[in-house]
Amino acid sequence: MKYSELVEGETTKTERQEFLTGGEMTAITIRIPKNLKDAAAERASLKGISFSAYARMCMIDNLVYEE
Repeated sequence: MKYSELVEGETTKTERQEFLTGGEMTAITIRIPKNLKDAAAERASLKGISFSAYARMCMIDNLVYEE
């Protein structure tokens, strides 16, 4: 199933979250400004989570957003 199928179908926020967190882990490389990375790493630290977990959380929150 594709993400677009979830959005077009009648799925709940929970179903979209389950879809996004399922599957195998994969490594990625992204290029972002150092200030953005440092700020996000600091915010993650304040929340008591890793930078990677914070990045995943932000992406999931954005992708399951309901208008």
